Amino acid sequence: MRFAIDADSPEYPYVQLAALLRAGIASGEIGPRVPSITELAEETGLATGTVRRALAILKDEGLIEAVPGGARSSPSAERGWP
Repeated sequence: MRFAIDADSPEYPYVQLAALLRAGIASGEIGPRVPSITELAEETGLATGTVRRALAILKDEGLIEAVPGGARSSPSAERGWP
């Protein structure tokens, strides 16, 4: 999945990234492994702190969880849910 952040958008970059990840998880395009903070930062050009903030939103929503080794996993994708 390609993550394009619109620098001209009035939405904060972390909100845009959270929405893109949420859509990817919902469609099954992302999962069971969610790209790492470093991978997402490199692909989007965002700072790792901004990526962490986007992932924190998804964690709070129950869409992802931290797993050993720092990778993040989509619980719904692991269970085969769309």
